[in-house]
Amino acid sequence: MIEVYSWATPNGHKVHIMLEECGLAYRVIPVDIGAGDQFKPEFLAISPNNKIPAIVDPDGPEGKPISLFESGAILLYLAGKTGKLLPHSVAARYEVLQWLMFQMGGVGPMLGQAHHFRIYAPEKIPYAIERYTNEAKRLYGVLDKRLARSKYIGCAEYSIADIAIFPWLRSWKNQGISWSDFPHLKGWFDEVAARPAVQRGVEVLANQRKPLVSDSAREALFGSQQYQRR
Repeated sequence: MIEVYSWATPNGHKVHIMLEECGLAYRVIPVDIGAGDQFKPEFLAISPNNKIPAIVDPDGPEGKPISLFESGAILLYLAGKTGKLLPHSVAARYEVLQWLMFQMGGVGPMLGQAHHFRIYAPEKIPYAIERYTNEAKRLYGVLDKRLARSKYIGCAEYSIADIAIFPWLRSWKNQGISWSDFPHLKGWFDEVAARPAVQRGVEVLANQRKPLVSDSAREALFGSQQYQRR
């Protein structure tokens, strides 16, 4: 059984959804990032960047255990393990991979900054809010254009590219987005949200997540704890 060290965040939900879509047995170990669990030595041993999610698969390659961090790497590993959600065609596979990289290098980091400056930053900085809100709208526009000519983001089939991007768009209100500006993306979003495995995946640990309003939670996520060498 795969062990999943995670929390109810977009990156955590990517892996929860993938596990559900693949029908793999897994056990969730909560890593409360607001309480600083991500800095515990036992978690750092498998996730040296102190970020969730991470997994341990006791039945890894050649039957040996393997641990992995970084959600994109985990999606690729699970796709390889199961033969699901990554096309066999070389051309289609690279189409999917480029959109997975688009999420890892663009959608996640930029929407994360939008969340930070619009919601969590102790000081409301107009320049930062405008910059990252505009970037969120630009990225939504890229996706909307893609979906005007493709049923799914990566290729003609539902894939890890869709799984990677969907959880980040669930917070569209917090990113300053109006769905009326992105009709193709909204249709895709609603279709993915209706998938039973997606619905199960986004509920994993959802009842344990708490608003990040305390000073200790903000310190764990945005303060000096992040920058200590461990």
